[in-house]
Amino acid sequence: MISSKRYRMMFFFLFALVSVHAQKKIIVDAGGKGDFKTIQEAINSLSASDPNPRTIYIKKGIYKEKLYIEKANIVFEGEDREQTIITEAIARDEWRCSHPDDWGVATMNVGANDIVLKNLTITNSFGFDWTKEIVVDCPSDTVTGKRKLVKNGHQMALRTLHATRMKAINCHFRSFGGDTVSPWEVDNGLWYFKDCVMEGGVDFYCPRGWAYAENCEFIAHGGTAAIWHDGSRYEDSKTVLKNCRFSGYDNFLLGRYHRDAQFYLVDCTFADNMRDSAIYRVPTANLIQWGHRVYYYNCHKKSGNDFGWYANNLPPSVNAKQINAKWVFGDRWQTAFE
Repeated sequence: MISSKRYRMMFFFLFALVSVHAQKKIIVDAGGKGDFKTIQEAINSLSASDPNPRTIYIKKGIYKEKLYIEKANIVFEGEDREQTIITEAIARDEWRCSHPDDWGVATMNVGANDIVLKNLTITNSFGFDWTKEIVVDCPSDTVTGKRKLVKNGHQMALRTLHATRMKAINCHFRSFGGDTVSPWEVDNGLWYFKDCVMEGGVDFYCPRGWAYAENCEFIAHGGTAAIWHDGSRYEDSKTVLKNCRFSGYDNFLLGRYHRDAQFYLVDCTFADNMRDSAIYRVPTANLIQWGHRVYYYNCHKKSGNDFGWYANNLPPSVNAKQINAKWVFGDRWQTAFE
C-alpha cells in the first residue's frame, strides 16, 4: 500500500510534469535550430484543442508563409517585433476570382478563438512589391473573365473568419492597400489591440463587433478613410481607440462607415497634415438604426491647431475615465485585459 506521504509526492510530481508540458514552448526557427522551420508546421503539430494556451515562439527571421490558424488557444510570440516577420503577397481581387470566400485571402488567416499575437510583424507585401499593372484570368467575372489588379486594392495582412476572440500586443500589421487588419465577426467579434502599428490603404483598420485599441499607431498610405467600423448587429457594439496616433499621406482622411457604427476616440493625436474632415457616413442604402455615433474626447493635432469637429462630445452617460477594455467588452470577455 502506498503511504499518504508518498502518494502526495507522486501527485505533486505528476502535477508538475503536466504543468511543465502544458507550458512548453514550441520553437520555430527558419535556420533549423528550433522544433520546426515553419510556423505552419508548428501549428499542424498541435492537437485540435487544449484548455491551456499553447505557445509557439518564433525566432527572428523572415517567414514567407500564408498561415491558416484553425486551432484555438494558441499564443504566437515573436522574438523581436521588427525582426520577426511573417510575409506573403496576396491580392484579394485575384483570390476571389477562384475562391468562394475570404478564407486564405490574408497573410494570417484566423479561424479559431483565443488567439494571441505578440511581438510580430505581419505583412501583405503585394502593394509594396508592385512594379506594374497586372490582368489575371478571373472565372468569377462573368462578363470579361478577367480582372485588373491594382497597387492599392484590398490586401489583408490579418483576416478572421468564424473567430470571435483575438488579442494582438506589440505587433506591426503592414500592407499598402485596403483592409490590412480585418477582424470580421459582427455578431460576437471581440478584438483587443495594444501597442500595435497598423498601416495600409482604405479602411485599413476595419473591425466588426467590439474592438479596443490602445497606444496604437495608424499610418495611411492612401484611400478615403483610415479606420472603419461595423456595429450593425447590436446597439452596444463599438470600436474604441485610446491614446492612439494617426499619420499618413497629405490630406489623409480619418474614418468612415456605411453600416451602423459606434466610434470612441479618446486621448488621440492627429498629424498636422490630416484633412479637415470628420469621420463620415458613406451614402448607402443600408438601414442606419441608431444614427451617427462618433465620439471624441481630448483629441488634438500634433501642432495643437485643432479642428472643431473632434471637440469633446461624449454622451452624457459616459465618463472618459471609465473608457477602457473592461468597459468595451464587459462580461462577454472578462480575461481580455489580463
